[in-house]
Amino acid sequence: MGKLSTLLFSAALSTAVVAGASAQEQVKIGMLQGFTGPTESLVKPMALGGELAIQEVSDSGLLLGGREVVSVRGDSTCIDAAAATAAADRLVTSDGVHGINGATCSGATTAILNNVVRANGVVMISPSATSPALSSIEDDGYFFRTAPSDARQGQIIAEILDRRGIKTAALTYTNNDYGKGLADAIQAAYEAKGGKITAVAAHEDGKADYSAEIGTLASAGGDVLIVAGYLDQGGKGIIQASLDTGAFETFVLPDGMVGEALTDNFGDMLDGSIGTNPGTDSPGASMLAELASGKGFKGDDPYVPEAYDASAILLLAMQSAGSTDSAVYKDHIMKVANAPGEKIYPGELAKALQILADGGEIDYVGGTALEFIEPGESAGSFRETEIKGGKWETEMYH
Repeated sequence: MGKLSTLLFSAALSTAVVAGASAQEQVKIGMLQGFTGPTESLVKPMALGGELAIQEVSDSGLLLGGREVVSVRGDSTCIDAAAATAAADRLVTSDGVHGINGATCSGATTAILNNVVRANGVVMISPSATSPALSSIEDDGYFFRTAPSDARQGQIIAEILDRRGIKTAALTYTNNDYGKGLADAIQAAYEAKGGKITAVAAHEDGKADYSAEIGTLASAGGDVLIVAGYLDQGGKGIIQASLDTGAFETFVLPDGMVGEALTDNFGDMLDGSIGTNPGTDSPGASMLAELASGKGFKGDDPYVPEAYDASAILLLAMQSAGSTDSAVYKDHIMKVANAPGEKIYPGELAKALQILADGGEIDYVGGTALEFIEPGESAGSFRETEIKGGKWETEMYH
């Protein structure tokens, strides 16, 4: 072999080695959730649910020719927009994530979307940011959510109150994007059905005393108090103050208040209170519950199915596109989430990856009976619960 041939051979060999290494580069998913802050008790199982799908795909060895998938955690704090933005920026610019599962809360999600996602062109799928404002926000096609909008939750709560014959209610909300959007949706839907909101009062998280807010609400009266807040923060304080003063005994608790941390704290003092959170009795829900058994969390805890589905959709879209480039695979999100194609449930991600690798089509159903509607969000089903004997019990699905 001549000198020129040797040099060409060496260059070709070097290129092949680099290409081989590149093919085995880890696929990184940012798990950007409120690990600290007012939703931390909700987030622990959520993150594990999202990471369950990541591990399932990685273990299959079928993603993009056998690439390993890892989760890289970041703390969005839920309520600190600057901290959320900094965490997202680190995940994208330093850690080099290829997609983001998150954020948990609507305010943090909005900040991250405006400051990091659009600027860097990275796909983000939130399992739990539910503000109606996120339906119309400018996102350049990079933002999706597996949780339905609170516009839908407001309608569900109104239907529940109407069915139960509850004619009047006081309403308090955490003073942020999530709380205000949800409160407006509840009030509009409830009053459209003939119900009366006697008083509306915002509350700030992190206060030691909520007696002033409760005084305002109690003076107006109401059959129940609707608490659109967070179970680890102000919402919990509002309930404590209500019980301490005897102002209210029965509460209506939207998604941010639904969790075992609340019933662990108050027990049967909350009996008769009503909860709502995204949920379904579809086959995928029970399959995920079984899949999570023995892994340190419950597959049917609030927003766990949505978190599992968010990770799954990210990775399946990459497989469909044949790329981890967000600018490329973002256009495959709706494609893998909706018909036509073979229905895919929790625990079947390896099957889905193989179908896509073979050029076939899938319809990802997942743990939430997922169906994406424009502009890239879940059509949504909700679970109605009631606290009985100090425990959450499912009443029905909507």
